[in-house]
Formats: sequence, C-alpha cells, structure tokens
Amino acid sequence: MSGIDQLVLAGAMLLLLSILASALSYRIGMPLLLVFLGVGMLAGQDGPGGIVFNDAGIAYAVGSVALAIILLDGGLNTRADSFRAGLRPASVLATFGVLLTCLLTGLFAAWILDFGLLEGLLVGAVVGSTDAAAVFALLRAKGLGLKQRVSATLEIESGSNDPMAVLLTVVLLDMILTGQRTPSWETLGLFALQLGLGLAAGIGGGRLLAWLVNRLPLEQGMYPMLILAGGLALYGLTTFLGGSGFLAIYLAGVVVGNRHVRQSRQILQVHNGMAWLAQIGMFLMLGLLATPSELIAHAPVALAIAVVLMFVVRPFAVWLCLLPFHFPARERLFISWVGLRGAVPIILSLFPLLAGLPEAIIILDVAFFVTLVSLTVQGWTVAPLARRLRLELPPVAGPDERFDLEVPRIGNFSLLGYRLTSGGRVLGRPADALHLAAPASLVAVLRDDGVNAPARILAPTDAGNLVAGDLVYVLAPETAIADVGALLAAPLQTAPAHLVERVFYGDFVLRGEARLAEVATLYGLPVPDGAADMTLADYLSGTLRGKPVEGDRCKLGAMELVVRQVDGDRIVRVGLRLPS
Repeated sequence: MSGIDQLVLAGAMLLLLSILASALSYRIGMPLLLVFLGVGMLAGQDGPGGIVFNDAGIAYAVGSVALAIILLDGGLNTRADSFRAGLRPASVLATFGVLLTCLLTGLFAAWILDFGLLEGLLVGAVVGSTDAAAVFALLRAKGLGLKQRVSATLEIESGSNDPMAVLLTVVLLDMILTGQRTPSWETLGLFALQLGLGLAAGIGGGRLLAWLVNRLPLEQGMYPMLILAGGLALYGLTTFLGGSGFLAIYLAGVVVGNRHVRQSRQILQVHNGMAWLAQIGMFLMLGLLATPSELIAHAPVALAIAVVLMFVVRPFAVWLCLLPFHFPARERLFISWVGLRGAVPIILSLFPLLAGLPEAIIILDVAFFVTLVSLTVQGWTVAPLARRLRLELPPVAGPDERFDLEVPRIGNFSLLGYRLTSGGRVLGRPADALHLAAPASLVAVLRDDGVNAPARILAPTDAGNLVAGDLVYVLAPETAIADVGALLAAPLQTAPAHLVERVFYGDFVLRGEARLAEVATLYGLPVPDGAADMTLADYLSGTLRGKPVEGDRCKLGAMELVVRQVDGDRIVRVGLRLPS
C-alpha cells in the first residue's frame, strides 16, 4: 500500500470513528467537539494510535481554513432579525469584552507563570475570545431553543470577536519580538484596517455572491460550491490586504443567508455538512498535535488560569459589557458561562510557536488545557443550566415533509406536508374551511382508506372532514411556516412540562394592540399607574426596557404577561399566564 493510500485510510478511519463516537456522546451528554478532540489525542503519539504530528505550520493553515468554513456556515444560518436583538451587545463583547478578558487574564497569567507583563498579556490574548466552532456546534447539537436575545448575542459575539483576538495576539507578539514596551498609534490603525476592511469586504462580497447565484445558470449541486469557493476567496483576499478574513467570510454568509437566492435550502444543507466535516477535521488535527504527557507538567497553572477565566474574568467582562443593555441577571449568567474556548485559542497559540518565542510551548500547553477544561466543564453543563435558568423556548414542531420551491420575482415558497395525528387541532374540520395564515394555501389532502385500497389525492373541496392519518399539503412562504405548523403539526411528546405551550405562554393569547385597561377589567387585574391608556405591547415594551423578544415576561398582579410573537420591534401577540 502506498503512502497516500495509508494516509487516506488513516484519515477515513479517524473520521468514521469520530462519527460513531458522536452517537455515544448524545447518550451521555458529552460535547461533540470534546469527542473529536479526544479521538485525535488517542490517535496521537501518546495514545494507542501512535501517530506523530508536530507541524505547527500545517496545523495553522488547516485550522484557519476549517474555521473560515465554519464561520461561513454560521453566517448562512444567522437570521437578520438576530442582529436586531443581539448586534449591539455582541459588538461590545467582541471588542471591549475581549480586550478586558485579555488584560485581566494576562495579569493573572503573568503572575502565576512568572512571565513578563507582555508575555502574560499574550496568554490572555490567545485565550481571550470565545470560539465560533464551539458555540455553533454546542447550541445546534444540544437542540437548545434559546431566547433570541441570548442566542443572537452568543452567536454574533463568537462569530465576530476573532479580529480583536488576532489583532491583540499579533500586536503583543510583535512588541515582544521587537523589544517595544508600549503600543503605538499604528496599533489603532491596524485594528481599524482589520475591522473596516473585514466589514466592507464581507457585506460587499456577500452581495456579489448572492447576485452571482441568482444570475449564473449552473447545475443544482454547483450553487453550494459557488458559495464555498467565493467565501474562501473573499477570506483569502481580505486577509492578504490586511483585513479580518474571518469577519469578512462570516458577514458574507449572513448577507447570502438573508437574501432570496437559488437553491437556498440545498446551500444550507450542503454547508451544514461541510461545517461538521471542518469541525471534525480541525479538532482531530488539534488532538493529534497535542502531547498529553507534556501537558501534565503545566496542568496546575493552566487549570488555575482556566478557573479564573471561567469563574472570574468572563463573568465580570460580561456583566460590565451588558450593563447598558439591561439584560436580566439570569441571561447575563448564561452568556458568561457559554464563553467556550475551542480551536481559536489553540490556533492563536501557534503564532508564538511559528515566531520562535521561548515561551511558546508553555503558551500552547496552557491554551490546549484551557480548551479541554472549557469544553468539558462548560460544554457539558450548558443545556442543564439553560433549563435551570428557564431560558429555553417551547420547541416548534416542524412539517413531516418539506419541498422548497423557487418562484421568480416573488420569493421562496415551500410545499409542506403534515401527517395529522389523534389529538390534532384540526381533526373533524372541513378541509376547505381551514383558516391558514395568508398567503398560505391548502393544496391537497392525501388519504389512505385501508390496506387494500390505494391512497387518494383529494382537492380541499372534495376531502370533507379531516381525519387522523391524513397527509395535508400546504403551499406557504417562509414567514407563514410557523403559524401553519402551530395549526397542523403533530404535538411534540418529548417537551418538558414547563415548555408545554399552554404552561409557558398561558391559556389565553391576546393581541398586542389590546388596551391594558380593558384586559385588566376583563380578568380582574390591577391597572398600574399611568398605564390605563396603554396597549399591551406598549406596556410590555416600557416595562422590559430593552428590545422585547419572544419569551420575555412581566408580572401583572397575580398573573404574567408573556411575549409570544414579535414583528421587528413590535410585540404582536401576548400570552396571559394564570398563576399555577
């Protein structure tokens, strides 16, 4: 067997083992990225695999490209309304928060490692940013339906804080190597170039990619590849010009993901698979790069840095950065805990190694150990903490079948299929009398009359009353899918008791435009001073102070008003929750 064949076999076996091991992780709740990292370490030189891999240059190159692919997928899946809820707080966390984390962690690292001040700050810069791969993978793998303000802040922060971490690492490393003790005005110019060029290239490049997808006649399978190739080209060009390639490719994904483009569903599906492949490959490679026997020597000090970072520095930085945005205490607590460290600290720790810094090995070991502790302790407890803090939203039941259609000059529509089950809300109703959210329309009913009888395709006017077992097909735009699903989808059987819709939102659904005084009179509730002429939407918006999101609530006497639906900044529907 030739060398290349052996390499392919080894890579395929490691990939297969990682995928099989991920099935076990779902059973025991282990973070997936920790599984991939562990498989790589077992295959490395200290494990049974015995593979020797110590090329920092290859690790940096592969890790950077993999991270770019992950950020592109994260951008494609970030909805524009997330920026309404999380852009400003995430921006502060991604800049000032990273700077503060670098400073405080660096001071502690300099003391405990007996480093110089700049060398200690370099350690803080390396571990200062949360990792997009870790955050995206954790939130999706755990299936957490978090409040939009929380999930948007976490995703946007992790996707956009790399420029600050890279800048701090590069500047501090350059100062150490050149003997400088204080930063110059060039530092500010470098940061402005990184951020400004990354921002401009990301938005402009994303628009260009979306235009190309809608103008070029290609085979269906080529459109996802066009996005991938264009995104990586944008990342490389922006980095070459001195900007932040990571920010550019993330923003390009956001722009493309929020525009009407051909084969949008297929693009998302292909890139989801590509992102998982990139994550597996990156963490396998980083696991191979680690030498556990050498990590033990620096384990005590690295553990101390990880503990201070997780329990002191990150919570303080989050509390200070989110202070102007009036986040509730439990949301600040959760955001501070989901400051996961992943591949980015390890990749940044390769900078000093490639530059030949004497302390480089210690910095690499510290970054690796901090990542291990973060993925183990924080990653394993994120889902339980979200439930403990009641930050989850009720799960949304989706269609049993979905076929995306492209309607030129109108937008994207989907043909949705729902299997009606016993206990469904529409059983016994005439099919042609269903009240669907406009412009959704019932297209057909597929009815199976028995074992020996063929299934019948019925028009709504011929279907009569709907019965259990009917497969109902609806044509709907993206904006109406949630309302259609609430009416037709089979109720979820696995939701915890507190996430059942009637328990979470309450028994009554009211319009946001309803007058508070009328509602208070009807249900015997007190009317707060000066609020008699207010609508429910205005009262909730004023009481909540920040931008309202689904799941926000406030007390009104013995009852609770719960935000059920938001359109832009306007509360559309409100749940009235009676005391249990």
